Amino acid sequence: MITRRLLTCLAAPAALALPLLLNPSAASACGGTFCDTGPTSMPVDQTGENILFVIDGNIVEAHIQIQYDPENDAEKFAWVIPMTAVPEFSVGSETLFQNLLAGSVPTYGFNTVQEPCGDSGDDLGESTSTGDDGWGDTGTDDGGDTGGPNVILQQIVGAFEVTVLEGGTVEGVMQWLDANGYQQDPAAEPILGEYLNEGHLFVALKLAFNADVDEIHPIVLRYEGNESCVPLRLTRIAASEDMDIRAFVLANGRAAPTNYRHVIVNPLMIDWINFAENYKEVVSMAVDAFAAEGNAFVTEYAGTSGVVSQAGLYEDSWDAAPFAELQDTPENTIELLESQGLAYCYEGQCELLHPLLPALVESFLPTPDGVEPADFYGCLICYGGLIDEDAWDAAAFSAALDERIIAPGKHAVGLLDSWSYLTRMYTTISPNEMYEDPIFHVNMDLQDVPAIRQGTHRLLCEGGAEFILPDGRSVYMPDPFAWPEISGEMPWEQEVSLAVQAGPNQVLSDRTDTINQLLDAWNAAHGWPPSESGDGDGDGEGGSDEIGDEGDSGGDDSGNDGTGGAGIEDGAASCACSSEGQGEGRVGWGLLGLLGLGLVRRRRTAPRSREV
Repeated sequence: MITRRLLTCLAAPAALALPLLLNPSAASACGGTFCDTGPTSMPVDQTGENILFVIDGNIVEAHIQIQYDPENDAEKFAWVIPMTAVPEFSVGSETLFQNLLAGSVPTYGFNTVQEPCGDSGDDLGESTSTGDDGWGDTGTDDGGDTGGPNVILQQIVGAFEVTVLEGGTVEGVMQWLDANGYQQDPAAEPILGEYLNEGHLFVALKLAFNADVDEIHPIVLRYEGNESCVPLRLTRIAASEDMDIRAFVLANGRAAPTNYRHVIVNPLMIDWINFAENYKEVVSMAVDAFAAEGNAFVTEYAGTSGVVSQAGLYEDSWDAAPFAELQDTPENTIELLESQGLAYCYEGQCELLHPLLPALVESFLPTPDGVEPADFYGCLICYGGLIDEDAWDAAAFSAALDERIIAPGKHAVGLLDSWSYLTRMYTTISPNEMYEDPIFHVNMDLQDVPAIRQGTHRLLCEGGAEFILPDGRSVYMPDPFAWPEISGEMPWEQEVSLAVQAGPNQVLSDRTDTINQLLDAWNAAHGWPPSESGDGDGDGEGGSDEIGDEGDSGGDDSGNDGTGGAGIEDGAASCACSSEGQGEGRVGWGLLGLLGLGLVRRRRTAPRSREV
């Protein structure tokens, strides 16, 4: 079944809203999961709700990846989305979302080196790779005179039935939804009332008749406006605690939250040794910190859209027209798909090469009873007499192929070619925090944020290790294979800021000095760094009382990724908002932390990383 936690508010200044499910029970979202991209790297978790905004002057496109829980019934899925204007609807590209996630996923990793010991000595600046570098690519009722809404648009968009409702009372809207198969939660009534009072329309969306769960695809809403919005107020009736939300923006510059805050997480709270296994926890705590107040995003990536692969989106060889000529020869369908590069067949087995194609083929060419699907689709001509002639409609198949696969893919390629800049933002948010719909804007003055964050893990001769963060700060590790819990009130956030329309973010709270002081105290308590006369083992017995000056390390006010930059004095709050974020996933982390790590002196391992 489709998960009900999906989000997104679309409207000129406000915008996309959320799912009212027919089945009120909570469901877990299924999302893209990215496991390790090589022998020594892993991506961060990426389950959650994903939406892509494209801002083109006064036109906004919202691409929504509709996610579902296969343990539940897809027929019970429905959405109600508040809008300020009637949008244009079209099918989105599932492959585009897969490639967005893979290309921009944040990765936390490290190189491991061995301190030179005794007479043998390698220069630490020379690192020998042992192979892969560790980085991956990686029936409608208009309500009559009962206060019901007016139905101003109805259409089928791919696998979905879409209806746009205007006006009416809250009671009338709820009655319409009930009469048309949308089971509602009474808790939605006051929220729907808020949107009605603000003049919003409602888009009601559910699976079309006979559509199955495996036909679900992203949907695109195109509307007039210059901001993108996620309508969380309606979402809160079905949301879980710390729900993951990930927003992508394609534009001509970096995007930032307008009415939410922007957060840079404290990199010292990341478990680097286990490849940011605790990433979601760190982000959740950081966005709940002082001045962020539970309404904030982190920026996981900001930079060239070239990181998004165009593989599998669209090929010039794809053409729906020839399939319309196969009404009398449906057994040639797979062969024609193969000739266009949409299928691959070998020794009687055929693989369909687009994520939406298997369900599409199955709906028009269902497998006969008693025949294995692999055998049937591997040799349609062998089972020609068993093909369901009532299900096969060549013209309809051709139209569906174009609408669901070819046209969305071609449009996706055009978007990536037209917009050179991609921003990826992430947050976690709970129902009690969903009282304002986050809006995003483009600020051309903000800096890039890299997705790859890599440190250095330096094993010491006498035990322990030094970990050098990407910003140059040094952390002593008593246990060389366990990330230390630094004593004191170490903050989860490094910086909270308000993203303005132009110029650098306005800093509301900066904890860099506090973080550095706590780090220095930790290092000093363990005799790190050692004095010239010390024994250099970091055990505190020969160490210096002096603390190295790390005051220039930390986040900056441009909203970078928090792994480096100029420090700003601790300060608290003016007013405003800002944000930065990530996602969750199901990969098995941590175990790669020890792979390839030799305790043999002077041995160096390949870089390691994990995408979060």
